[in-house]
Amino acid sequence: MSSNYKKVDFQNSKKPASDFDLVSLEELLSRDIQNHSLFAFHQLEFFAIIFIQNGSGKHTIDFVEYECTKGTLLIIRKDQIHKFSKSNMEGVLLVFTLDFLGNFYAKTEAQKSLLLFNEFLSTPKFQLSEPEFIRISQLVERLKEEYFTIYDKHSNSIIRSELQILISKLYRINTKKLPPHTERNKKYIFEFIRFHNCIEERFAQSLKVKDYAKWLNVSTKKLNAITQQVVQKSAKEFIDEICLTHIKRQLINSDKSTKEISYESGFEEPSNFYNYFKKRIGMTPEAYRKANR
Repeated sequence: MSSNYKKVDFQNSKKPASDFDLVSLEELLSRDIQNHSLFAFHQLEFFAIIFIQNGSGKHTIDFVEYECTKGTLLIIRKDQIHKFSKSNMEGVLLVFTLDFLGNFYAKTEAQKSLLLFNEFLSTPKFQLSEPEFIRISQLVERLKEEYFTIYDKHSNSIIRSELQILISKLYRINTKKLPPHTERNKKYIFEFIRFHNCIEERFAQSLKVKDYAKWLNVSTKKLNAITQQVVQKSAKEFIDEICLTHIKRQLINSDKSTKEISYESGFEEPSNFYNYFKKRIGMTPEAYRKANR
């Protein structure tokens, strides 16, 4: 059995040498795409920013449906799943690969840029005020001019710089809109991201804090301090949350049996998987699948 959602690789048919693309939503939503549907869940192998400049509609990211109007920003990271809905939304879609940033910036600068795309550090959807909308629109227009009108041997460097500014401004706007209790302890940010990435890669190997402490060469006390400061959760709660997100994706968007999903998620006994899921979600895996399909 296989996943129902399609993995979408980055492709730029108009500028094959570029790891960046910019497309109007009107054009995108009218495209006849052969290998997947925009209106069914698909998993991105790149990063995306959707900026709604007119109209309204809905967009779903990791099973959460968001209402969109003029001034809505949607942030989608690599490996997340999302889908469009039929709408009259107008605006732009900006997509790029990690290499587009990483090949140009120092590693720490690239990591700072990607803070915007970490759903634990920001929100996937936020709404711009009118002054913010005007400033972001101006940045997007500069990108469009460089990409569509000027485009020469200097353009990729200029586009990277403009994109870096755009991402930094969006992250500043986004964090200002978060509730006061979610203010972050900056000294732990990059350690938190390292821990997050390790869980994404290894949750099927272990759900124990002590194993992650060993892999990351830190103490369990340090991991708990990191997650408490950044997301107000224990390290174990954080590990479980990421594991459960992966399980939910499989339950809703694949035809795999719960037994298959339990083995792929690192559970040797399906009964342990059943109890783990029910204790944390409040329903059995089968009931969750039925309720969300």
